[in-house]
Amino acid sequence: MAGDPEQDLDHGRVRDLNSAFYASHEAKDFDAMAALWSHGKDVVCIHPGWPILRGWEAVGESWRRIFAGPAENQFIVTNEQLNIGQGVAWITLDENLMSASGTGTIAATNVFLKIQGEWKVVHHHGSPVAAQRKRPAP
Repeated sequence: MAGDPEQDLDHGRVRDLNSAFYASHEAKDFDAMAALWSHGKDVVCIHPGWPILRGWEAVGESWRRIFAGPAENQFIVTNEQLNIGQGVAWITLDENLMSASGTGTIAATNVFLKIQGEWKVVHHHGSPVAAQRKRPAP
């Protein structure tokens, strides 16, 4: 059975948008990041260790603050799973973060809405994953 061409196109667009999210983060490019997001009052962002930010004004300001900081981050995205429905898509993944201060894994969810035919980020949530400790041999 052949796939739905429109749904296949949406899958590709959402994956590209998700990749652009991490590319703009690594580049510390606020304009590129801002172009990916809906600028409505209903957007939500939860950075690791931050309170819930609601509305584009607060979310946008958080990206300005992060990008103005000294950290140079690199992300290797793994464990990625895309789910897509009627005008909504979400990707769950692991952000494997590398920076001068160390490495770590963040479990993340990115949610996208199709607004007037264009996919936009409306929600990002990242939570640090606790380091796995090895059990001592018996």
